[in-house]
Amino acid sequence: MTHVIADDAEALAVARDLAGQFAVDAAVRDAERRLPGPELDRLSASGLLAITVPRTHGGADVSARTIAEVFRLLSAADPNIAQIPQSHFVYVNVLRQQGSPEQRKFFFDEVLEGRRFGNAQSEAGTKHVQDYRTSLVAAPDGDGFLLNGTKHYSTGALFADWIPVLARREDETLHVAYVPRDAAGLTVVDDWAGMGQRTTASGTVLLEDVAVPEYRVVPHHLTFQGPQLHGAFAQLLHAAIDVGIASGALDEAAEFVRTKARPWFESGQAKAADDPLVIQRVGELAVKVRAAEALLDAAGAAVDAARADLTDASAGAASIAVATAKAFADPVAVELGSAIFELGGTRSSLEGLNLNRHWRNARTHTLHDPARWKIQHIGRYVLNGQLPPRHGLL
Repeated sequence: MTHVIADDAEALAVARDLAGQFAVDAAVRDAERRLPGPELDRLSASGLLAITVPRTHGGADVSARTIAEVFRLLSAADPNIAQIPQSHFVYVNVLRQQGSPEQRKFFFDEVLEGRRFGNAQSEAGTKHVQDYRTSLVAAPDGDGFLLNGTKHYSTGALFADWIPVLARREDETLHVAYVPRDAAGLTVVDDWAGMGQRTTASGTVLLEDVAVPEYRVVPHHLTFQGPQLHGAFAQLLHAAIDVGIASGALDEAAEFVRTKARPWFESGQAKAADDPLVIQRVGELAVKVRAAEALLDAAGAAVDAARADLTDASAGAASIAVATAKAFADPVAVELGSAIFELGGTRSSLEGLNLNRHWRNARTHTLHDPARWKIQHIGRYVLNGQLPPRHGLL
């Protein structure tokens, strides 16, 4: 039975509880590449996957600040588990923006019952990240459409009940087709071999004449014809994952220093936690992590403000706030993943501890999109008042 969460406060309480559970075996799951199927079932049953369903459809409709904090908490425990439902929330959001009343009712009911959305979005070997070759063409018999293509980095697809597929119609317009995981012609291949985020199963989806009825297709291109928060919301969740990785690494580094590390002999201290240079470094890192958390919260508040009064200006301000949070958090997460060894000393590098998962996870996830372009948009906005583009990745 899937629980239905009532409000923001309950969503945060449930996330804290689950994060505590997920943290226990996170290092072992990573080391053994043990896919988190049971953990995701608990996540579904908890009701957390339905917290952005509108209240008019029975959901909690939590704020962007709350959903960002939920992702940060889960990511601090296990960023693999946090990344898997990122696309789930993005494609719930697509339905909120462009779904018909019938589509919203059907799919929001599915989400409230604990069903999971995966994704089949990115493609490899194309000119750039938004060059989509997957086709959605009218079926020869005139009944619905046929999907054909190959998708990569399909995080969540292996664990999904529904796989939203990004595809182009004959007129080059972009649509999302919501396809059952067991649809004929759809194959999910568990071939993800990244050095980090090992248990996200971000592998390949093959689509061969997959039949899709018209009522399961949403016109995604319409999202970008006016002020929109699609990109800001999606990027907010990615930023929260990175901030969570940094938070988790800081916590584990501090615990290692307190319980396992030795002081440098010149410090004159009996414990590493009393070594003044270790204290200094931990303080510097803590300031960066707290700043990243504050920027994430401010970004969530900006998205909420734009939702309340959506204009070109408010949408642009939200995108810039999210870009700022992510541009700051990405290098902080990578730095924390490395600093854990700097603080822990030689013994922290033992393979059995698997402390390198923090760096591997941070380095892999922060490759999702380049922070350098976010800095460009931030600079243009601050210097010249130029609003960011509506391409959905900012």
